[in-house]
Amino acid sequence: MKTNLRFISRLFSALILASAGVSTLASAQAVSLLNVSYDPTRELYVEFNAAFAKHWKVKTGQDVTIKQSHGGSGKQARSVIDGIDADVVTLALAGDIDALNKQAKLIPADWQKRLPHNSSPYTSTIVLVVREGNPKGIKDWDDLIKPGISVITPNPKTSGGARWNYLAAWEFAKRKYGSEAKAKEFVQKLYKNVPVLDTGARGSSVTFAQRNQGDVFLSWENEAYLLEKEFSSKVDVVYPSISILAEPPVTVVDKTVDRKGTRAAAEAYLQYLYTDEGQDIAGKNFYRPISAKAQAKYSKQLPKIPLFTIEQAFGGWEKADKDHFADGGSFDQIYLKK
Repeated sequence: MKTNLRFISRLFSALILASAGVSTLASAQAVSLLNVSYDPTRELYVEFNAAFAKHWKVKTGQDVTIKQSHGGSGKQARSVIDGIDADVVTLALAGDIDALNKQAKLIPADWQKRLPHNSSPYTSTIVLVVREGNPKGIKDWDDLIKPGISVITPNPKTSGGARWNYLAAWEFAKRKYGSEAKAKEFVQKLYKNVPVLDTGARGSSVTFAQRNQGDVFLSWENEAYLLEKEFSSKVDVVYPSISILAEPPVTVVDKTVDRKGTRAAAEAYLQYLYTDEGQDIAGKNFYRPISAKAQAKYSKQLPKIPLFTIEQAFGGWEKADKDHFADGGSFDQIYLKK
């Protein structure tokens, strides 16, 4: 009887150890990443995450789960600074990612040098989305300041897309009317035609397409085509005469990945955006790929238009933020007088 009890005891102990070993092995074979992104990238990263998880499993034998968080780009950057455990951020503009270094030292100052193309694996631009048939005859930026035109755009204090919108309109006016003062006057008139400021681009998309507010929506190019795809009988996409080259950047959040031990997977995740499959997924989701192969494949759906860069027109994001979006900048001056 005692022999049987000893055998059962040893067997039970062995089962516990085996169970613990299986649990440890399963833990070693799984990793979880959080991608904190801006509003209109939901569909892009749903597809990309599935492709990367498959690639990572084949390459390493390890399962990876990628969780997504979306909102206005500035608001998302603030959430990471305030403590959300983002392994990677894929935001709308470099200034928002710079804040992770300047305000919280979560990343190095030279983060943009770590990946090709200043850490922007795809680009975009700003277009105009109008009601079907373009009943108000909106063709370019200067149509947005006409009396009776209702313009939908998010709040540049919280939305990266809204900042691209604002600066695209400003530079158009500066070039057409010849001065910064005339540009400021133009943008002030534009914002007098804005009835509501949503916190992010997706919120403005809902306001325009689902709540049927506004005559024109200032939109990311990819968001415009998603709307056209979903509401094909209700909206049209209009390309203005000139727009801004938007370069949404990405980075690993160093302090998070080093603490969690997820650096290898997080770095591979961002690097995969530059592969043939990553570039194809970007183009399929109406982002402008940076690889020549994907550019050629998607050239018909993403036509060439004159684009200026933030550096050419505004001296980079740091200067643009200070001049236009910091407290007391041109947006505050304009909106307070609205």
